[in-house]
Amino acid sequence: MEGLSANVSRTFQNRLVLPPDTNHLGTIFGGTVLSYIDEIAAIAAMKHSRRAVVTASIDSVNFLSAAVVGDILTLEAVVISTGRTSMEVFVKVESENLKTSRRTLTTTSILTMIAKDENGKPEPVARVIPENDQEREMFNTADMRRKRRLEARKSNQVGGIIDEYPSKG
Repeated sequence: MEGLSANVSRTFQNRLVLPPDTNHLGTIFGGTVLSYIDEIAAIAAMKHSRRAVVTASIDSVNFLSAAVVGDILTLEAVVISTGRTSMEVFVKVESENLKTSRRTLTTTSILTMIAKDENGKPEPVARVIPENDQEREMFNTADMRRKRRLEARKSNQVGGIIDEYPSKG
């Protein structure tokens, strides 16, 4: 299967932070940001694979600063590595204060998305070709993240967790 430039998947979205999106401190709910991140990661993965996708994991979410009511959020997503049917997607979120024009990095995240065929079965995807230094760095460290995910999956077997907490009865 032929490789695709990372730019094929690059996706941008803008969102306005409104009062219902915020907590009692006036900053955006982390869950709202996570929802935006999941959506844009799926769009980027669909653009790369030309298939429906599902979220397999959210490897990391780094909340670095807060956005407040009236800020504009700019989200950017790009596929940074691929497996046979999986795609790692990097998402960056920045907030912009409209009064001062100050832009601040608020959140970064890496998600793994799986391409699916019409029957819901995993579907092979094209490899990704990184386009800039940051993408190359993330591409070069993808195997390390993949190994970490597999180790975490093995150690987080549901049966082991449930067995630790006896039921009442």
